[in-house]
Amino acid sequence: MRALSEKDIRTSFVNCSKGEAKRLSLPRDLDQRPWEDLDFLGWRDHTAHERAYLVTEHEDRLVGVAFRLSDIRAGMRRSMCSVCLTTHPGRGVALLAAPKARGAGQDGSTVGLYMCTDFACSLYIRGKKEPAHGGRYEESLTVEEQIERARSNLGGFLGRLSA
Repeated sequence: MRALSEKDIRTSFVNCSKGEAKRLSLPRDLDQRPWEDLDFLGWRDHTAHERAYLVTEHEDRLVGVAFRLSDIRAGMRRSMCSVCLTTHPGRGVALLAAPKARGAGQDGSTVGLYMCTDFACSLYIRGKKEPAHGGRYEESLTVEEQIERARSNLGGFLGRLSA
């Protein structure tokens, strides 16, 4: 993924108003992110901990998604991210609920995604980060194939979000 500017990020959101996108809290370390190893930029809001955001390239454009985090899986012993298939104990995976895009979410329609709460899927796949007390299954797929699967999993979610 290419390095993103604050303007790129704020104008990419598809499921919140321009005003909300303007006010949301951005990561403070944008200039220190390992962009060449990222398939998306994801972060939790440091001022509103139940909020999270993700920005990625999808269908040749930048797409940003605003989420609410749910602790629904907090009591489970181990859970798996539906993007990168990394397992984590306790709260390492959360249900992220996103209002549907283009006004459809105004009636309360949401789409959910179980995802790593640290948004490090890209780094787990590439072996750049090890999950704390969790794990990655040994796979016969190459790293490139795992990256493509993760992008496809995320793309499927984005398709449901805009449907």
